[in-house]
Amino acid sequence: MILEDLTKEYDQLQLKYGAKELDSIYYGGCTKRPDICFVFMNPTARNIASLKTWKGPKFPWIGTKNIWDLFYAVGLLNNKIYQEIRQKKGSEWSEEFARKVYKDVIKHSYFITNLGKCTQLDARSLPDSVFLEYLSLLEKEIDFIQPKVVILFGNQVSSIVLNEKISVSQVRKKCFIKKINQTNYKFYSVYYPIGNGRFNIDKSIEDIKWIIENNC
Repeated sequence: MILEDLTKEYDQLQLKYGAKELDSIYYGGCTKRPDICFVFMNPTARNIASLKTWKGPKFPWIGTKNIWDLFYAVGLLNNKIYQEIRQKKGSEWSEEFARKVYKDVIKHSYFITNLGKCTQLDARSLPDSVFLEYLSLLEKEIDFIQPKVVILFGNQVSSIVLNEKISVSQVRKKCFIKKINQTNYKFYSVYYPIGNGRFNIDKSIEDIKWIIENNC
């Protein structure tokens, strides 16, 4: 299997669960034993790569700002590129700039993905049953790239991936071990730092810095 084989399945699930006028968003970053695999929830139309007119890579968070605040704060983004992101409107991201940003992501040895790849028009919540259809595909992603550590954002994603009820506030800096295809991987759960979770971004930064210091 190669990682790109999964995109056909993601596209099929987009037709089933996502907005019909948008494309699925896949993953991006370092695919060869990265230090960290970051797992978010699902993409929205704010990612301009989801537009049918976008011919560039379908990477997470293209055309957005806030998540790059987090990556910059934990030392995973070049200052010059960060300043460029802050100055650009979402619509001003080009294919060339998206690749430039993700070249820096690769340089810093991390991989960005979502549990659900079905792009929605807005940040509506999705039921567990939808995310569960993506779980085995996410596990294939993780086992293919073989990260040192996986960081899960939020209670819902953490609970589904770890198959137990998770409250991030109760498990900060706690390591969970999950076996995927005969390999044990280390997982941590941190606060979701975007949207309504923005007020928890300082806690996310603190925990991610600690995880990096103790695992990477």
